[in-house]
Amino acid sequence: MPNLLILGGTTEANALAKSVAEQGIPATYSYAGRVDTPRPQPIPTRVGGFGGAEGLARYVRDHGISHVVDATHPFAAQMSGNAVEACAATATSLAALTRPAWVAQEGDNWQHVPDIDGAVDALSGPARRVFLAVGRLHLQDFAVQPQHRYLLRLVDEPESVPLLNCDVVVSRGPFNFDEDRALMERHGTQLIVSKNAGGTGARAKLDAARALGLPVLMIDRPVLPQRTELAKVEQVLDWLAHT
Repeated sequence: MPNLLILGGTTEANALAKSVAEQGIPATYSYAGRVDTPRPQPIPTRVGGFGGAEGLARYVRDHGISHVVDATHPFAAQMSGNAVEACAATATSLAALTRPAWVAQEGDNWQHVPDIDGAVDALSGPARRVFLAVGRLHLQDFAVQPQHRYLLRLVDEPESVPLLNCDVVVSRGPFNFDEDRALMERHGTQLIVSKNAGGTGARAKLDAARALGLPVLMIDRPVLPQRTELAKVEQVLDWLAHT
């Protein structure tokens, strides 16, 4: 019987936790601790970092972990790199449960940038009303473009916000088209800045942007280390049964 560690914090990780709980597979769900009120899970849960690749390797050894599934956010590049390094050091089976990246459709007006710095640079110019959908960790980077009025949608109420000219909406996804269209219309949004997270939970803002004829500044995904990548929970269960 495998002893699974799920590096979670995503819809896909939650679905995997539900499935392994139903099948009685021993597993632990790990949150990075970036959200104040993480969703409860049907399996044992831990919250917080491991202390880099060495700390993760130590956790794997100490807890007899046989398999690790990296189901973190596609932009959690450091955690994904640590997982590859730790599993190589401990000869532990590793797979990533990934979601396909978003692809522009007819009617979309996307400008691609390689990273957060590229998005910040692309915002130079006249003041606009910007829906900044990049998560709270990178808000400080955009403080160098103070001319814009920013709309922020965050999971938790922030203690402080590094952007002086902004509106904050506290809400947890998944979101839908009607809600996101109404949100953008209410705030007079002129531009959306988004990470290419993929999946369905946060796609509604892109569909709403298309319907409203709004441009999107799309931050491309980081390049991640090579590892086994699986797209469905069923594939992960099969992998667990055969490795």
